[in-house]
Amino acid sequence: MNTTRSRTEDSFTKGGSWPSQRTDTCPPHNTPVREDVRMDLRLVERLTTGEGWGLLQSLPPYDESAALSLGVRLRDAGFDPDLVAATLTQSRLRSRAVHKFGDGAAEMLFTADGLEQATRAEVAATHAQRFRQAGVQHVFDLGCGIGSDAMALARAGMRVHAVDADETTAAIAGVNLRPWPTASAHTARAEEVTLPTGADARTAGIWLDPARRTPGVADITGRTRRLFRLEDLSPGWDFVRRAAQSVPAAGAKLSPAFSHRQVPPGAEAQWTSYRGEVVECTIWWGSLVHEPGRTALMLNGRDAYAVTEADAAEADPTPASLGRLPGYLYEADRAVLRAGLVGALIRAVDGQELAPGTGYVCSTREVHVTWAKRYAVREAFPFNVKALRAWMRDHDVGRVTIKKRGVSLDPETLRRQLRLSGSREITVLVTRIDDLQSALVLDAV
Repeated sequence: MNTTRSRTEDSFTKGGSWPSQRTDTCPPHNTPVREDVRMDLRLVERLTTGEGWGLLQSLPPYDESAALSLGVRLRDAGFDPDLVAATLTQSRLRSRAVHKFGDGAAEMLFTADGLEQATRAEVAATHAQRFRQAGVQHVFDLGCGIGSDAMALARAGMRVHAVDADETTAAIAGVNLRPWPTASAHTARAEEVTLPTGADARTAGIWLDPARRTPGVADITGRTRRLFRLEDLSPGWDFVRRAAQSVPAAGAKLSPAFSHRQVPPGAEAQWTSYRGEVVECTIWWGSLVHEPGRTALMLNGRDAYAVTEADAAEADPTPASLGRLPGYLYEADRAVLRAGLVGALIRAVDGQELAPGTGYVCSTREVHVTWAKRYAVREAFPFNVKALRAWMRDHDVGRVTIKKRGVSLDPETLRRQLRLSGSREITVLVTRIDDLQSALVLDAV
């Protein structure tokens, strides 16, 4: 019997505690403690055994300032250095994952790239809701990553067959799917999966999340470079479209930079934002299509709002004029801007866009639009640093939020040039109006 192993297991299995603190700060033999470690299949297997999982679950809330000394204490207690490094890495990633997965992060495994690319739980829930409403019972998740969408689909009551080409990533997805017996993850390329046909396909759906990063390590943190072109996706865009046509229901998560010109006929391209940040463009086919064409979905953590091409139809295209700006300015949610549906805001407030593509609409009307910010226009004039600085000085401004759209400008440089010293706070938008750089002084309302 390995007595060292028995003692170290007791240190965390009895009561779930972790080794007591020591006064020394260096590991034995002056060997450095590695807090960062790249996951591989061997480490995933070790982390999901009794010893590894028990150690991981016993760790205190992650504290970067204490991570090194904690690693020393764990090694001194007899834990293998590689296992210590892996658990500390997971502890750090779990702390970062809370903003995407909430308390559920405490039961999951991650990689740095996998966490960054994973669909936020609230967004994944909207994907799963589409499949469920369409009557889909079995979903093939082709390119599942760490399993965030597969988890949402399984939670919604569907059977999930998830695959990923990377064996470590697939293994992590399998761990994250353990609470759902009807879901599984395996190592396979999307192109290798046999999809259902005939009667079996009637209640089947496909979810694709093509890889948008270069394979291999790009820097010392293990992160890989982002890819934005459709031709660089893995699996490729041609395969995605063919697969989507093979079943009654299909969806694919793509970059928010997806081009309007690439929307397949009859499909729905939906740009989604979460609390103002555009996180994805999803293409829906078949029974998952709610409105063909371009749509925008805005999530704020509580409610969801959608905008369609019909909402933007017949909007007044006339741009605003700097000399005749009315009293209110509206800023469209970026998902609406990405989807090219600012016309919906123009119609909602009966206004005019400052310039095409800015997403800022002025109006004489004070209207509450759930997916747009509203400001009162205090001043509007051609942009000039000296004139803007004089205005700030005359109006006792000491704090300013600087927004820009369609101009080349460094907000921090401008902030220094304004030499603020007052007590009031204001918002400034620098953009183009009448084809001129212009400054709008705004109050949030």
